Amino acid sequence: MTDNDNFEQNLDRLIEICQQLKRDNQALRNREVDLLGERSQLMKKNEMAKHKVETMINRLQALSAEQ
Repeated sequence: MTDNDNFEQNLDRLIEICQQLKRDNQALRNREVDLLGERSQLMKKNEMAKHKVETMINRLQALSAEQ
């Protein structure tokens, strides 16, 4: 193998690695978007559950105060 062939082979390999890294990076970005959306939904559900529990506690306290 000549130096030129070796250089060309190394360059091709670097191009393949770069392309794979770009694909991996895009997949990670997509996953991040999905996880952020899921996190947002879970936070909303958590807030709703918290509100419901607080409402129940207030009702129980009101019932207890009436008796």
